[in-house]
Amino acid sequence: MKHDFDVAVIGGGPAGSTTASYLAAAGLSVAVFESETFPRPHVGESLVPATTPVLIEIGAMDAVEAGGFVRKYGAAWTSAESRKVPHNGFTGLYQDFQAADVMFVERDQPGVDRDHTFHVDRGRFDSILLKHAQSLGAAVFSGVRVLTVDLDGDPDIVTLTCRMGPREVDFTARLVVDASGRQTLLGRQLKVKVPDPVFNQYAIHTWFEGLDRAAIAFEPAKTDYVYTHFLPIKDTWVWQIPISDTITSVGVVTQKRRFTAANTDRERFFWDFVSSRPDLYDALQRSKRIRPFKPEGDYSYAMKQIRGDKFVLVGDAARFVDPIFSSGVSVALNSARLAAKDIIAAHQAGDFGKERFTRYEGKLRRAVKNWYEFISIYYRLNVLFTAFVQDPRYRIDVLKMLQGDFYDEDEPRALPAMREIVTAVENDPEHLWHPYLGTLRSPTAAPAF
Repeated sequence: MKHDFDVAVIGGGPAGSTTASYLAAAGLSVAVFESETFPRPHVGESLVPATTPVLIEIGAMDAVEAGGFVRKYGAAWTSAESRKVPHNGFTGLYQDFQAADVMFVERDQPGVDRDHTFHVDRGRFDSILLKHAQSLGAAVFSGVRVLTVDLDGDPDIVTLTCRMGPREVDFTARLVVDASGRQTLLGRQLKVKVPDPVFNQYAIHTWFEGLDRAAIAFEPAKTDYVYTHFLPIKDTWVWQIPISDTITSVGVVTQKRRFTAANTDRERFFWDFVSSRPDLYDALQRSKRIRPFKPEGDYSYAMKQIRGDKFVLVGDAARFVDPIFSSGVSVALNSARLAAKDIIAAHQAGDFGKERFTRYEGKLRRAVKNWYEFISIYYRLNVLFTAFVQDPRYRIDVLKMLQGDFYDEDEPRALPAMREIVTAVENDPEHLWHPYLGTLRSPTAAPAF
């Protein structure tokens, strides 16, 4: 049966447009179906250096640099209180446990040729990537929603039924790539989506203009960092991301049960939580909110299946983990990179069967499992993160994880050491760090799918 395209990509966000760029550059006929019209606002505005090699490979880096986005040189974390933490054998922990920071340039990262990454207005950033895919030859259908994907008809063809204005139109391809983000179109259709066993997070976020970032920065010279401000509420934090010289993205992340229990409106919920950090509250009150408060639910989930005959899932459509370390766009771009290699090889072999994507699945699951465990350890015992990031024996290993450098090697060396300490603290109520344990506790093997 004749097909319209070699590959149909559902979603024009970073995962979809990057997949399309790789495939179009390799000579495959590719269509991208995006339900919205870009630019459109989107959460996930801070990048990590692991995105840099991908942007260079697909040829989009010059356009991103020309976009004038705020350059991001590092990351910082602040605590709700200043306290002296028992050292437990670690170097430098008699300083105040109030803040910690890293500079990405401290560690050379393969494929990274600059000392910065970016904070981005996702409306403009995603538009740049989608236009780039189109410039390489991908057909882009904007404002077209994919309704269903038929994988069971012709054994060699996938049929996508799409809504185009008032009409339903079918398109055919040899392979479908689901890059639909947290809509998880194929995951829901195939019933393979599984709620995360630990993280059930909820976020409310907005943009502020005129925030005095220097007043709440780790150091006045480091206002261009991404900031994670922990609140004196278990497992709750605030992100602070510079979008421009004057605009800052701010979001509160907590467990969904707290929002449900509060039974209140978004604005009140946001300010009630932020008020637990008076310095941050006062600075935000002196600035001007320029966007409505927007909620983000369904924050962590996995898929029991991310590949099959004639389909592959990438980015948030494959897996989404709490974004405390800005992993979203990195997972999107790197999953696209890994999947594209297998797709190109499958096209050359004339075979889009499930086994063709074994390498992709293995690499992605291993990388995201490492992300997941790193995040879990941070929530469970964030003083341990502070200890490791400040100790010369472990700082570079932790920095590697913060750079998002998970994809082409095995487990980072710092993780087993962190895991061992968490277990020791959990099993010993008299341990110096036992009072600092958080409430979230990850199963040993999570995620098992």
